[in-house]
Amino acid sequence: MIKRIAVELGRHAPFTVLGAASGIIVMAIVVFANVASGISEAVFYTLHPVHVVLSAVVTTAMYKRYGEGKLWASILIGYTGAIGIATLSDAVIPYLGGALLHIPMQFHAPFVETTEMPFIGIAKWQIVNFAAALGIAIGYLRPTTKFPHAGHVLLSTWASLFNFTAFGVANWIPLIPFIFLFLFLAVWLPCCLSDIVYPLFFLRTDKH
Repeated sequence: MIKRIAVELGRHAPFTVLGAASGIIVMAIVVFANVASGISEAVFYTLHPVHVVLSAVVTTAMYKRYGEGKLWASILIGYTGAIGIATLSDAVIPYLGGALLHIPMQFHAPFVETTEMPFIGIAKWQIVNFAAALGIAIGYLRPTTKFPHAGHVLLSTWASLFNFTAFGVANWIPLIPFIFLFLFLAVWLPCCLSDIVYPLFFLRTDKH
């Protein structure tokens, strides 16, 4: 298992670097365009559920493809892998990064928040948990992994970025090297663990 994790992390590091670089470019645009924090918040709450969908698709599909494909296990693994890791990636790591950089940050865990989504008036927890259910259904019925995983990495990067600009207040430009590091870490470890290592951890064989 440790060797598997090391191999997958090594394979995904270059793509994650590109994803983090794209996030920095987006951050520079947000800062120089003086985009309001309310817009960043709306973008975050749009990207996060889509991230959850793709994460649930890949996690469920990996277990369905290489495991016994039991429905109850696929649902449990798909849900915990998507919600748990997406929250860690999009919410927890940016919050901790802000704390380490002494940036005033608000902590948000969308899958339990009862406030309404911007513009659509539906509770955030309902949207996020529906996104997980949708991803699980897709991953179980059509177990494909390559494109959803690539999309998962990019969306996770951008969701983490907009968490910084939506819920933190800082002079961002001097902090860009540190933000790049946190964006990389927020995607590299969680996404590989969620999409690959986590579902395969439950297999009884090593036939993958």
